[in-house]
Amino acid sequence: MDDASTLIDVKEYPDTEVQKNRVLTLEEWREKWVDGKIGFHQEQGHQLLKKHLDTFLKGKNVLRVFFPLCGKAVEMKWFADRGHCVVGVEISELGIREFFTEQNLSYSEEPIMEIPGAKVFKSSSGNISLYCCNLFDLPRVNIGKFDRIWDRGALVAVNPGDRKCYTDIMLSLTRKGFRYLLAVLSYDPTKHPAQTVEERRNGWP
Repeated sequence: MDDASTLIDVKEYPDTEVQKNRVLTLEEWREKWVDGKIGFHQEQGHQLLKKHLDTFLKGKNVLRVFFPLCGKAVEMKWFADRGHCVVGVEISELGIREFFTEQNLSYSEEPIMEIPGAKVFKSSSGNISLYCCNLFDLPRVNIGKFDRIWDRGALVAVNPGDRKCYTDIMLSLTRKGFRYLLAVLSYDPTKHPAQTVEERRNGWP
């Protein structure tokens, strides 16, 4: 990772088969958005990004920034307002529409021909593109390479058995000299068996 800087705030607990076998389906993720069970969304933005923003950007202009499992993260608007190009992927169409509505951004939508049923939503300014599809289908689409990846909990939310594939996809999207900022939490499910995925993403316990 030439010139790459890894900044991790992490609490580590023993990994177990219980954690590895936790699975949440895509439909269950969509239902969480419909039901408003999105405790992982931070209306004021993530403190980790605020803390390390200058180091993350390294004074660069017009960067391509990728948001895996972007939801309606307000940070996407932050980067766009600074002149950067933002690309995100999110399974919930509702989450994407809420982002544009809440940020008062006009947008267009079009089908993604490579992925049946998927769509891409683009801001009228042209510097925000959000793909509504399964993240693991994304390699079918030529979205280019990125200078920065802001993972605000996607690695935590991905089902444990899919994390190797997730990592491979992330690395395939990076340019030389990229920077990857990761917010991650690991926990012991034998002590907190009822913990939900959105609680993990929200930094619980």
